[in-house]
Amino acid sequence: MLRFAANLSLMYPDVPFLERFAAAAADGFEGVEFLFPYAWDASTLAGLLREHGLQQVLFNTPAAGADPASMNSAWERGERGTACVPGREAEFRAGVHVALEYAQALGCPRVHAMVGVRPESVSAEQADATLIANLQWAAPLAAQAGVTLLIEPINPRNVPGFHLQRQEHAHAIVEAVNSPQVQVQMDLFHCQRVQGDVMHHISTWLPTGRVGHMQLADPPTRHEPGTGELHWPHVLQHLERVAAQCKWSGWIGCEYTPLDTSAGGTSRGLGWLKTWQRA
Repeated sequence: MLRFAANLSLMYPDVPFLERFAAAAADGFEGVEFLFPYAWDASTLAGLLREHGLQQVLFNTPAAGADPASMNSAWERGERGTACVPGREAEFRAGVHVALEYAQALGCPRVHAMVGVRPESVSAEQADATLIANLQWAAPLAAQAGVTLLIEPINPRNVPGFHLQRQEHAHAIVEAVNSPQVQVQMDLFHCQRVQGDVMHHISTWLPTGRVGHMQLADPPTRHEPGTGELHWPHVLQHLERVAAQCKWSGWIGCEYTPLDTSAGGTSRGLGWLKTWQRA
């Protein structure tokens, strides 16, 4: 049985963030993910998870910054990670330390280590070497915290210049790091926008054992399944079949912006999920 988690950074935009935990639980979600927890005290978020019987399944390392203020403002400044950027290793390390503290407080077993945009002055080989070295540094700390670090290929239409764009590139990095604490976050939205043929990529990469988390949204507009170009009943049937064959039991994050952002729009847009669950 596939397990779906609500992404609280994008879903339920009609209510304040801290009220989205209750909204997700009311819609039957048992797991949640979001981009960043750092603007809130960890104990507040942990209390909401307990209150609503939710599992925190994923969040991101800070997009940049070496102190709380700069970490909290990094995303709004346009930062998208520092793991591949030479000269910013101290920011990456500071972010990993903070993220692992939050992960332990929230009981979250996965953290997305944000790779970042490659500067024009940095070669692809330099960026790869920096990324591998940073992940090799972080992997033992993640192991001590009981956390798996994930790297995600992201399409350059949404994030121009993002260093990691293709599934095979991400898997090559994970193989080079050579640690069970580092895996791939496979987002079907980004995969379709860059490479297409998501069913082929599911068949290719899920059985490797290197996919630690998945996410979905319907290309090209990043709304819920059924609003774009993919035929989700076939995709989900295929995903469930491959997952059963290779005994993959991870979570699938619903990382989409609802087509209807008015009050109750997220809930009304969950027909795709209810139909799947009934089937």
